[in-house]
Amino acid sequence: MSYCLNPHCQQPQNLKNSLVCSTCQTQLLLKQRYRAIKPIGQGGFGRTLLAVDESKPLKPPCVIKQFLVQAQGTDNNQKAAELFEQEALRLDELGKHHQIPNLLDYLTQEEHQYLVQEYIDGYDLAEILKEQGTFKENQIWELLNSLLPVLEFIHSRDVIHRDIKPDNIIRSRDGKLCLVDFGAAKVVTGTAILQTGTSIGTPEFVAPEQSRGKAIYSSDLYSLGTTCIYLLTGVSPFDLFDISEYTWIWRQYLVDNPVSEKLGNILDKLIENATSRRYQSATEILKVVNLIQTNYTNKNQLQNQQLPIKLKIKNRHHKLVAIENKQYVNNINTAKKPSPSKKKKLNYIWKCIDTLNHHAASISSIAISPNGKILVSGGSYCAIKLWNIHNGISVRTLCCDYPIKTVAFSPDGLYIASGDLANNIIVWDISSYNKRFAIKRFAIKGHTGAGVNCLSFSPDGQIIVSAGSDKTIKLWNANTGNIICILKGHKESVNSLAISSNGKFIASGSNDKTVGIWNLNRGKRLNRIYTDSKVNSVAFSPNGEIIATGGEGYNIKLWEVISKQKICTLDSINWVKDNIYNTISVKCVVFSPNGEILATNSYNNDIKIWDVKTKQEIYSLKGHSGKVNSLVFSPDGQTLYSGSDDSTIKIWQYK
Repeated sequence: MSYCLNPHCQQPQNLKNSLVCSTCQTQLLLKQRYRAIKPIGQGGFGRTLLAVDESKPLKPPCVIKQFLVQAQGTDNNQKAAELFEQEALRLDELGKHHQIPNLLDYLTQEEHQYLVQEYIDGYDLAEILKEQGTFKENQIWELLNSLLPVLEFIHSRDVIHRDIKPDNIIRSRDGKLCLVDFGAAKVVTGTAILQTGTSIGTPEFVAPEQSRGKAIYSSDLYSLGTTCIYLLTGVSPFDLFDISEYTWIWRQYLVDNPVSEKLGNILDKLIENATSRRYQSATEILKVVNLIQTNYTNKNQLQNQQLPIKLKIKNRHHKLVAIENKQYVNNINTAKKPSPSKKKKLNYIWKCIDTLNHHAASISSIAISPNGKILVSGGSYCAIKLWNIHNGISVRTLCCDYPIKTVAFSPDGLYIASGDLANNIIVWDISSYNKRFAIKRFAIKGHTGAGVNCLSFSPDGQIIVSAGSDKTIKLWNANTGNIICILKGHKESVNSLAISSNGKFIASGSNDKTVGIWNLNRGKRLNRIYTDSKVNSVAFSPNGEIIATGGEGYNIKLWEVISKQKICTLDSINWVKDNIYNTISVKCVVFSPNGEILATNSYNNDIKIWDVKTKQEIYSLKGHSGKVNSLVFSPDGQTLYSGSDDSTIKIWQYK
């Protein structure tokens, strides 16, 4: 669909490839390249639309911000124009921070100003709160650790955001928290910070002085504090303040969700009405947070309370962790290393909590929906099954003509792609969830030879990448099934694919003992990593800096993407002791969403859990009676699913 850019258009929806609005005749393409798809936000000075850049072959998603004049007149037009110029310059500078969207373009067209920004694929905290329930204490620590450095960065550049709220904090799919929408931001120069201006922001989250048009740096800290208590309680900050007593009563709304005194004191000081009693800078509060965490570390009290990259999913009770605070990491790194006997006590504990056993034959591939609610599996039984994760029930079976080798979910969770032994690629529409049968969106002959070995959707859902025993990698239009390009270069069968979380790169593992690194947008190979065995499986770390490979004859290695240098080979004492190197075929390697651990299959039908930082095996999961062919983590990184030749799927959870 195309969406008309005229804010007064009565019927803004248009056909996908239209150039002019059928209702008001407004040009639909911005700068002859950006096509708006749908509105995703509305503010006091403009609206935000999801768009695609049609000047690029893959039509990557982007965000258009259109500035609107709410009332006609010279003053209003001038104010909107000033805000536009300010935000363009501001975003160009601030976009250098990895937690702030890049500015791609800015322009004026048909009397409206537009900014085009990087699209952050993820969910804002308001959506997560609605879907998963109130946040826990460890999630608030993570929020503080992630957002305070961003505020420190923008304040150091004389910018006050002025609209910190859950809707403007997005958790990207790689777990990173990003601050968006600088449309209300204010540039501070000289004595301007003392002058009264326009009251801007979302009323329930803004500081008292900001509501009177006198925003200061600590106004952003106040808004961060009200955001935190809102996420903890699910109650509007308006209702968390007792006007008659002129005091905050947010603790009264913590239903079975207590917070520590230390966190409570920090939040209380963040939301002080008197600016003199509030934290004065992000740097000041970061020092307090770091000190608290350092003290906890010295007392060994944070072993189960470290800050998670991923926000907790409802009805999950444990968390794998990734420390983001650099000082905290340094404290840990410089601490005395525990002896092996003591270190073992700190290992993660994984337990099998359920087994799904309604497959009639071996399971080749499993995948999980982006929201973590549906698991899909395929195998030699010529069928694809969809499972309800919460109750373990098979909710749908898709009958196929040939054994399934690989399955994948689209990023929006509406489609499943499958590849079979007869080289067919089929995309199934499962959006009508309650219907008995799924609709085949399209079916194509993907490869030649012994079947489609692997496939994956690009992060924007527009491309399907597949590989087969015919030595090729193919890129398909996910909407039409048309071929985009064919990547050639491997000399033998391509066994595995991975796409980086930013959607820019493909990694491919082959029987020719190489890993290819390809530019997804250009369809060209950038680099090649040479290994000493056939490569059965590849995986990108969430930050895209590391590639893990699994191969024949005990071969699990970590590589630096840029330098192509080997970081290490993952060793198991048991493998050395049992002298079984040549009997191990590593078919699956998968990173947890926060990148802290790596899961792989092993000998004796086991699953190994590795600490990526220490390069050590930290747990071995036993239970399958057949070879493990596929592994996938839940989106929150707390649950691991395994598919096996024993016709079962086992669900492992961090306990």
